[in-house]
Amino acid sequence: MLNRKENPPSLRLRRTKKNAKKMAINQNHPFEELNGTRCAVVEKNVKPERVEFLKYILEGNGFTVVVVPSPPPKAAPAPKVEDGAEPAVVITPIAPETFTVGVTDVTFNTTNAIFGRLLRSPDGHVVTMAYWQQKEDISHDDIPYYTKMV
Repeated sequence: MLNRKENPPSLRLRRTKKNAKKMAINQNHPFEELNGTRCAVVEKNVKPERVEFLKYILEGNGFTVVVVPSPPPKAAPAPKVEDGAEPAVVITPIAPETFTVGVTDVTFNTTNAIFGRLLRSPDGHVVTMAYWQQKEDISHDDIPYYTKMV
Protein backbone atom coordinates (compact mmCIF):
# COMPACT_ATOMS: atom_id res chain seq x y z
CA MET A 1 0.00 0.00 0.00
CA LEU A 2 1.31 3.42 -0.90
CA ASN A 3 2.01 5.86 1.83
CA ARG A 4 0.73 9.40 1.48
CA LYS A 5 4.28 10.71 1.76
CA GLU A 6 5.34 8.69 -1.28
CA ASN A 7 2.94 10.52 -3.59
CA PRO A 8 4.25 13.89 -4.71
CA PRO A 9 1.83 16.79 -4.20
CA SER A 10 1.47 17.29 -7.95
CA LEU A 11 -0.22 13.89 -8.27
CA ARG A 12 -2.80 14.57 -5.59
CA LEU A 13 -6.11 16.00 -6.71
CA ARG A 14 -6.71 19.44 -5.37
CA ARG A 15 -10.25 20.63 -5.25
CA THR A 16 -11.03 23.83 -3.45
CA LYS A 17 -14.26 25.72 -3.02
CA LYS A 18 -13.01 28.32 -5.48
CA ASN A 19 -12.56 25.97 -8.46
CA ALA A 20 -15.38 23.58 -7.48
CA LYS A 21 -18.07 26.11 -8.45
CA LYS A 22 -17.21 26.10 -12.16
CA MET A 23 -15.51 22.74 -12.38
CA ALA A 24 -16.96 20.34 -14.95
CA ILE A 25 -16.46 16.59 -15.05
CA ASN A 26 -15.01 17.10 -18.52
CA GLN A 27 -15.40 19.51 -21.41
CA ASN A 28 -18.57 17.76 -22.59
CA HIS A 29 -20.25 17.88 -19.18
CA PRO A 30 -20.67 21.56 -18.24
CA PHE A 31 -22.64 22.82 -15.30
CA GLU A 32 -23.22 26.24 -13.83
CA GLU A 33 -25.54 28.12 -11.51
CA LEU A 34 -28.86 29.07 -13.10
CA ASN A 35 -31.21 31.18 -10.95
CA GLY A 36 -29.15 30.29 -7.88
CA THR A 37 -29.39 26.53 -8.48
CA ARG A 38 -26.49 24.40 -9.65
CA CYS A 39 -27.55 22.79 -12.92
CA ALA A 40 -26.13 20.62 -15.67
CA VAL A 41 -26.37 22.67 -18.86
CA VAL A 42 -28.43 20.90 -21.52
CA GLU A 43 -28.18 23.55 -24.26
CA LYS A 44 -27.23 27.21 -24.55
CA ASN A 45 -28.57 29.92 -26.87
CA VAL A 46 -31.85 28.10 -27.45
CA LYS A 47 -34.85 29.68 -29.16
CA PRO A 48 -38.22 29.69 -27.32
CA GLU A 49 -39.71 26.92 -29.53
CA ARG A 50 -36.79 24.63 -28.71
CA VAL A 51 -37.10 25.47 -25.01
CA GLU A 52 -40.69 24.20 -25.00
CA PHE A 53 -39.64 20.97 -26.75
CA LEU A 54 -36.76 20.34 -24.32
CA LYS A 55 -38.92 21.10 -21.27
CA TYR A 56 -41.56 18.69 -22.53
CA ILE A 57 -39.05 15.86 -23.02
CA LEU A 58 -36.99 16.42 -19.87
CA GLU A 59 -39.89 17.01 -17.48
CA GLY A 60 -41.59 13.92 -18.90
CA ASN A 61 -38.50 11.96 -17.86
CA GLY A 62 -38.58 13.26 -14.30
CA PHE A 63 -35.98 16.05 -14.50
CA THR A 64 -36.45 19.48 -12.99
CA VAL A 65 -35.78 21.99 -15.78
CA VAL A 66 -34.38 25.49 -15.19
CA VAL A 67 -34.56 28.05 -18.02
CA VAL A 68 -32.83 31.45 -17.89
CA PRO A 69 -32.32 34.10 -20.57
CA SER A 70 -28.91 33.89 -22.24
CA PRO A 71 -26.62 36.85 -21.64
CA PRO A 72 -26.43 39.33 -24.53
CA PRO A 73 -23.44 39.00 -26.88
CA LYS A 74 -20.46 41.17 -26.13
CA ALA A 75 -20.35 44.36 -28.16
CA ALA A 76 -17.24 45.48 -30.00
CA PRO A 77 -15.37 48.33 -28.33
CA ALA A 78 -16.19 51.80 -29.62
CA PRO A 79 -13.62 53.20 -32.06
CA LYS A 80 -11.33 55.92 -30.72
CA VAL A 81 -12.36 59.45 -31.63
CA GLU A 82 -9.68 61.95 -32.59
CA ASP A 83 -9.83 65.56 -31.48
CA GLY A 84 -12.29 67.59 -33.55
CA ALA A 85 -13.73 64.57 -35.36
CA GLU A 86 -17.33 63.51 -34.98
CA PRO A 87 -17.88 60.14 -33.35
CA ALA A 88 -19.03 57.47 -35.75
CA VAL A 89 -22.52 56.14 -35.24
CA VAL A 90 -22.35 52.49 -34.29
CA ILE A 91 -25.46 50.46 -34.96
CA THR A 92 -25.69 47.38 -32.80
CA PRO A 93 -27.91 44.62 -34.13
CA ILE A 94 -30.67 43.40 -31.86
CA ALA A 95 -29.76 40.00 -30.51
CA PRO A 96 -32.42 37.30 -30.85
CA GLU A 97 -34.07 36.20 -27.64
CA THR A 98 -32.32 33.01 -26.54
CA PHE A 99 -32.22 30.94 -23.38
CA THR A 100 -29.99 28.56 -21.48
CA VAL A 101 -31.65 25.27 -20.50
CA GLY A 102 -30.39 23.21 -17.59
CA VAL A 103 -31.51 20.41 -15.28
CA THR A 104 -30.94 20.25 -11.54
CA ASP A 105 -29.38 16.78 -11.80
CA VAL A 106 -25.71 17.74 -12.25
CA THR A 107 -24.85 14.23 -13.43
CA PHE A 108 -27.01 14.64 -16.54
CA ASN A 109 -25.18 14.53 -19.87
CA THR A 110 -27.16 14.89 -23.09
CA THR A 111 -24.95 12.58 -25.17
CA ASN A 112 -24.94 9.83 -22.56
CA ALA A 113 -28.71 10.12 -22.10
CA ILE A 114 -29.45 9.83 -25.83
CA PHE A 115 -27.00 7.13 -26.83
CA GLY A 116 -27.50 5.30 -23.53
CA ARG A 117 -31.22 5.17 -24.42
CA LEU A 118 -32.19 6.71 -21.08
CA LEU A 119 -34.74 9.24 -22.33
CA ARG A 120 -38.28 8.38 -23.45
CA SER A 121 -40.62 10.38 -25.62
CA PRO A 122 -44.15 11.06 -24.34
CA ASP A 123 -45.50 8.17 -26.44
CA GLY A 124 -43.06 5.73 -24.77
CA HIS A 125 -40.43 5.40 -27.50
CA VAL A 126 -36.72 5.84 -26.83
CA VAL A 127 -35.49 9.32 -27.79
CA THR A 128 -33.14 9.10 -30.77
CA MET A 129 -30.62 11.72 -31.89
CA ALA A 130 -32.80 12.67 -34.87
CA TYR A 131 -35.81 13.15 -32.56
CA TRP A 132 -33.71 15.17 -30.07
CA GLN A 133 -32.51 17.44 -32.89
CA GLN A 134 -36.14 17.74 -34.07
CA LYS A 135 -35.37 16.30 -37.50
CA GLU A 136 -38.15 13.72 -36.97
CA ASP A 137 -41.61 14.16 -35.47
CA ILE A 138 -41.72 10.56 -34.20
CA SER A 139 -38.86 8.74 -32.53
CA HIS A 140 -37.94 5.71 -34.66
CA ASP A 141 -36.18 3.72 -31.97
CA ASP A 142 -36.52 0.45 -33.91
CA ILE A 143 -33.93 1.69 -36.44
CA PRO A 144 -30.37 1.87 -34.97
CA TYR A 145 -28.72 5.28 -35.22
CA TYR A 146 -25.69 3.86 -37.04
CA THR A 147 -27.67 2.51 -40.01
CA LYS A 148 -28.08 4.73 -43.05
CA MET A 149 -31.66 5.52 -43.93
CA VAL A 150 -32.19 5.50 -47.71
